[in-house]
Formats: sequence, structure tokens, C-alpha cells
Amino acid sequence: MKKKYVLIDCDPGHDDVMAILSTIAHPDTFHILGITTVCGNNLVPLVTENMLNVLHYIHREDIPVCMGAERPLVYPPSPQAAHGYNGLEGFEFPKHTLKTVQQDVISFMKEKILSSPEPVTIMALAPLTNIAKLLQKEPTIIDHIEQIIVMGGSWYRGNVIPHAEFNIYADPHAAKEVFSGKVSTVIIPLECCDDCTISEATVQSWMHDERYLTKMVGGIMDFFAIYGRQHHRTRHTIFDLAVTEYLLHPEIFEGENCDCDIILSGEEIRGQTVFTTNPNSKILVLKNADTNRFEQQIISDINYLANEII
Repeated sequence: MKKKYVLIDCDPGHDDVMAILSTIAHPDTFHILGITTVCGNNLVPLVTENMLNVLHYIHREDIPVCMGAERPLVYPPSPQAAHGYNGLEGFEFPKHTLKTVQQDVISFMKEKILSSPEPVTIMALAPLTNIAKLLQKEPTIIDHIEQIIVMGGSWYRGNVIPHAEFNIYADPHAAKEVFSGKVSTVIIPLECCDDCTISEATVQSWMHDERYLTKMVGGIMDFFAIYGRQHHRTRHTIFDLAVTEYLLHPEIFEGENCDCDIILSGEEIRGQTVFTTNPNSKILVLKNADTNRFEQQIISDINYLANEII
């Protein structure tokens, strides 16, 4: 597989961390140009600190982090309780002195994309505010973007209001910009994420694994699984991890090309994604995934990192 030069836009977030760990586990496949953070799961200073905590813990201080948008384009922030008080509850990270890149996020993204030796893939694990601002301010940047892989949206249902998924609900105006069809885009909606799960047994195995990395992974995934356990679920969805796994193994996913419209307002429909089949669209919307291969890949990735990171 040809190496992919990736820029990760995120709001860590337990599932963001798992996606990023999986990406780091494949140095021959991914070259991480940088990580940008955005207001989403929690306020941007908190999710940025979460990202720095993780990179320090896994000894990857070499990956630059730039703090991005503090709020969506139009609506106020809408942090989610599911990720805990700081957006990444479940593990006590050691103190560190790691700092963010002191640069405007749009100039940071532009610089990383234009300096890449190959067109860049953007891994979008969060509300799309940063990416929308980049496309608005630097419209010619699309010539240097291979594709944008987005965890967001839904075919039929919602997870924060009846008809909208959180990442799109949080900033529907940004999603409308990104999904305008100018850039090759893959959307991984809620219904596909229903197949992107790990078992309670896998979570338990990490919780009881005393290796350095799995102490952290077990801690954060134990917290992330609380909601599922409360609803008597034996499998837990790791939404954002689907982005990495799609890039690693697109063959385990199925979808169709569609145009995408976004509902911008409405108490029960703000952020609803409306997909219309169009074989000529630059947007691929995924429908399902191979759950077994999804789980086996992240088990393998965490085991690899746990043996590498001491």
C-alpha cells in the first residue's frame, strides 16, 4: 500500500484516541503530518490537552498539534457528557510540558498540506469547523487534498437529537461546506458505525493487561463502555476508529455514491444528512462493515503498540 500523508482533525474523545493509536500503529502506511483540534466532544482547550496527554504518554511528542476553532461557525458549543468531565475520562495521565504549535490553525493546515510530497488525506473525526474554514479561506487547496474521510452523519437516525449525528449537529454549516462535492469525500455514518464495534471481552482484556500502553487503553475504554453496559450491550461502538480502518481496509466496507445535503436548523432535524444516490458524486457514503475484521484489526494494532511502547 502506498504511504498516505494524513492530517488528523479531532476532538479527543475516547474514540478519537483509538483512531489515532491505530494510525500510529501503521508507520509504513501513514505519515502523520500533524493533528488539529476543534471544539466538539468538549471545549477546545480541554480536547487539545487530551491530545497532548496522549502523545506525551506514548512518546510521540514529535507529532505537532495545533489548537483550532473554539466554537462552531454559527451555533454555540455543545459538549457531550458521554466522554466525561474533560472529554477523556478514565485514565490519569502524567504531567508534561508538551505545547501546541503557536500558529493559526488554517495557516498550519495549509502549510502542512502544501509541503506534503503527496496529496493529503484529511481524517475528520470531529465537527468540521476547521476543515470548512480551510476550504473557505483557501479554495485552491482542494487541488492538494486526495480525500477527506469523515465520521459523521446518518442515513436514517440520530444520536444527539432524533435525526442527527453529533459531529454534523454540532456544526451543520461546516458540514454543508465540506460536503459540497468539491473534494473526494468518504462519509462514515452512524449506521455503518453500528458494525464498527468491539466486544466487552476485548475491553476487559485491555483492562487487565498490565503493559504500559494497555493501562491507558483499558482505562479510557472502560469509561467509554459505561454507557453501553448501562443499556446491557455486550459490544461497544468505536465511531472514529472507522476512519482509520477504512483507510487500512476499504474492502471491508460497502457504500454508495451520493450527493449530501445538510439541514441547518430545526429542533429535531438540525444537522440531519440527506443522502441522494448519484453514481457520479464525489461523495461515497458507507453502509456497513465487517465487524469481525474491524475488531481483529484494532486488537492487533493495540497489541503491536503495547509491545513497542514501554
